[in-house]
Amino acid sequence: MDRWRGRVALVTGASVGIGAAVAKELVRCGMKVVGCARNVDKIQELAAECKKAGYTGVLVPIKCDLTKEDDILAMFATIKQQHKGVDVLINNAGLAHPDPLLSGKTSGWRNMLDVNVLALSICAREAYQSMKERNVDDGHIINLNSVAGHVVHPISGAHFYAGTKHTVTALTEGLRQELHEAKSHIRATSISPGFVETEFADRYLQDKNLAQQMLSQQKNLTAGDIAETVVYVLGAPPHVQLFFFRSENS
Repeated sequence: MDRWRGRVALVTGASVGIGAAVAKELVRCGMKVVGCARNVDKIQELAAECKKAGYTGVLVPIKCDLTKEDDILAMFATIKQQHKGVDVLINNAGLAHPDPLLSGKTSGWRNMLDVNVLALSICAREAYQSMKERNVDDGHIINLNSVAGHVVHPISGAHFYAGTKHTVTALTEGLRQELHEAKSHIRATSISPGFVETEFADRYLQDKNLAQQMLSQQKNLTAGDIAETVVYVLGAPPHVQLFFFRSENS
């Protein structure tokens, strides 16, 4: 990770869960991390925690609603103005609504598409353009996917979510192909965790007891496990392309 010290990483959805763990770990590794979310209070608290711990990097909170393209473009403009640009993008933000294909709400489907697919694609595009205009040819775009992006489990309320994550799988492969076609050495990686002990299940089920019951059925990954995976991927030598990286539960 030495070559990333002092360089800029953007982590979306950095206020809680996996995003917060990844942001903290990258700051510990000496990176300048821009963490974005709609509510930046928790990111500000995390930034203070990192500073108190004496980490060599820095966490910079920025407010952004990823369902709005104007917000995303304004965020990248701010990063360009204040930090020159993005060298690493961690497309972490994602959400799920229990809206089945036969009876789900269009609003829930649209929200999942806006965050899981469109925001991810817009951020990838803008990060690449940021790297290209500064002649950064060793950058990295990491998409936080899911095992649901590879297997459709028999959970009716999660089928549309699985569709968005299968799209992330296809988009990451498409990104890899376009980068290769452009003769770029910027890398693209998809990390696909199984169940992770975060607030994600609570938000999806809107019932903490039910979420705890679901998570207690197996040994789950932690947000720290995923943060370590991100560091492993970023730390791979420049000539190594780690494309799909799946993290299973026991």
